[in-house]
Amino acid sequence: MTRHFIKRALMAAAVALPTGTGAAPSFAADTVTISHYFTGELGRKGIEEIFAKFTAATGIAVKDSPIGHEDFKTGILVRAAGNSLPDVFSYWAGARTKFVVDAGNIAPIDAEWAASGLDQIVEPGIVKNASIYGGKHYLVPFGYHYAGVFYNAKVFKDAGITQSPKTWDEFLALCATLKGKGITPIALGSKDQWPAQFWFDYLLLRTAGPDYRAKLMAGAASYTDPEVKTAMLKWKELTDAGYFLPQANASTWTEAADKVAQGKAAMTLMGTWITGYWNGIGLKPGADYDFFPFPTVKAGVPNAVVGPVDGLVMSKTAANKEATWKFIAYLITNTEVQAKWAAVQGALSPNTKVDTKTYSPVMKHALDEVGKADTFAFNYDLATTPPMAEVGLAMFARFMDDPSEIDDYLKDVQAKAKDVFAKAQ
Repeated sequence: MTRHFIKRALMAAAVALPTGTGAAPSFAADTVTISHYFTGELGRKGIEEIFAKFTAATGIAVKDSPIGHEDFKTGILVRAAGNSLPDVFSYWAGARTKFVVDAGNIAPIDAEWAASGLDQIVEPGIVKNASIYGGKHYLVPFGYHYAGVFYNAKVFKDAGITQSPKTWDEFLALCATLKGKGITPIALGSKDQWPAQFWFDYLLLRTAGPDYRAKLMAGAASYTDPEVKTAMLKWKELTDAGYFLPQANASTWTEAADKVAQGKAAMTLMGTWITGYWNGIGLKPGADYDFFPFPTVKAGVPNAVVGPVDGLVMSKTAANKEATWKFIAYLITNTEVQAKWAAVQGALSPNTKVDTKTYSPVMKHALDEVGKADTFAFNYDLATTPPMAEVGLAMFARFMDDPSEIDDYLKDVQAKAKDVFAKAQ
């Protein structure tokens, strides 16, 4: 963990932390402490019900300290720096987990993984991409998501749209049709910056491909490369044509989702958690909303899908590792729990034993798209290091405010990237 990043994390997240400092608080031996970001519309009620079910089944109490999604990103690093981590916490697989693994904050779980037979339960591709770091298991996947173009079915029907676009040209034609009928095609709520990343992710993956993108995420390629500019110019095509609702950075992703639900915009590029949100306000999957995969942009480029994997990790300071592992194993191996969580959060289950009949038609479609893909890629802020993610997300927000200065933005980001990756060595 770079000192510079931790210092800024401490400053940014101090207000989000529970009262008290120093060592982690002690609880009874039959208690497991957890901190997670499943709050608000992302399933607080559902997760509490699951925890209660675990306690009823095992007699082990769960001491829960949830932190809001945005505050969690820095808040958990503050707790790590202060040696006050809970026994287990939720975390995003990919570069963020690698970051805390490299800092020595979480425990490897190879023995526990094998004893619980998780290789026979968890989808192998997710194990390879999300669970293993430096050759050891550290993260147990709890749920995962797929990012697609979610749309208001009635708006599409009223506009006479009967087929989803498969290519970039077809997507542009769809946007032109919608705008011609007085409908703003796209809502984006990038107030918290991260929702904009999916446009960059898919456009880079669809033009330069997954191998190049992996190099960029690792600091082995440059943001001033023509591949990156090509992706940004494709994005600019949409902004120049007026296909986004104005002032994207003034809205959250849920506000953008509301605008699509209300018919103020036709579609939004978002993860499958939007289904949990929409279902919660009474929309019916397949009837009120649906999605289509991000279109092909350049022929011959491998088909990549984008999304995060939410996981659970055990801190090295866990007071009772046996009880902590019982808790983690329960959350992934119990198919009823997994099915419930998938429904509550709008997630796909990493447990291959979960009956796909429990999914809505929209989520079953998402599962099929993941299965057809050549590559499952973590979204930008999980594919590159946390310090670099801050830089890139800020650039995407600047772009949405003013798309005219792409060259300057990319030069600035590359200069900062060079510094970030140099400090990480």
